[in-house]
Amino acid sequence: MRIIVHGGAGGTPDEPEPRQAVLDEAAAAGAAEETPVDAVEAAVNALEASDRFNAGYGGAVQSDGAVRTDAGLMTSDRETGAVASMDGVQEAVSAARVVMEETPHVFVAGEHAVDLADEFGVGTGVDLLTPEKREEYEDEAPPTAGPKAHLEWLEERFGGHDTVGAVAFHEGEFAAATSTGGRSWALAGRVGDVPQVGSGFYCTPAGGASATGAGEDIAKVTLSQRAVDKLENGADAQSAADDAIAEFDELTGSSAGVIVCGEDGTGAAFNSEGMQTSTATR
Repeated sequence: MRIIVHGGAGGTPDEPEPRQAVLDEAAAAGAAEETPVDAVEAAVNALEASDRFNAGYGGAVQSDGAVRTDAGLMTSDRETGAVASMDGVQEAVSAARVVMEETPHVFVAGEHAVDLADEFGVGTGVDLLTPEKREEYEDEAPPTAGPKAHLEWLEERFGGHDTVGAVAFHEGEFAAATSTGGRSWALAGRVGDVPQVGSGFYCTPAGGASATGAGEDIAKVTLSQRAVDKLENGADAQSAADDAIAEFDELTGSSAGVIVCGEDGTGAAFNSEGMQTSTATR
């Protein structure tokens, strides 16, 4: 098993060392699994459980004070599952796996995704809001009226982008997964790139990719598919990551990062202030 994980592309973290330790533990947990799907799920679950990352517990707060999670999962035979806008689901990537393996669909959202996750044993009703983020939200004098008031409130606040993801390879098969709590102070119900096939995650027989960063811009240029397309055209994993980010930068002028896993190895690139990654092999 070979796996690469990321903890999001954004600003320089306040405590990079303990954050890196969690990433290393997540990569090791993934590498210990028997299949690429098990590997990316185990790795991402470990990151979703840590409030050092914007996924699962400690995810970004939306304009109504709720943390809603999104995730996507894809395999090299193009089996795909995605979920979005889930309240109270920490292990969003596991819910995405339920969609992929238990339904004829690709994408389920909102309360129906929560109900589906619950039916198949994924934990629901989890309080994802940390005390620190609850206090920060309350200090921002949040709006109490409708969406127009929320839009006015978030105009000077919307930002902050991070997410987590993993890509694994074993015995000729790949899997890619990405999970997020979204962007800070986004409009309630906002869904970014993460659960969109080809944007936040993508996988083919040539390899897989997971993206992180400014979600709206990532979705507009389908960053993950862009990286995997380069693998299909013969690029190695590091070149695929570098070229995809260079194109993203030129097209959007925004910030993002991407991890890539191909048969030759792994690669990672970003144009933000930082992006921590970890790799493991068994």
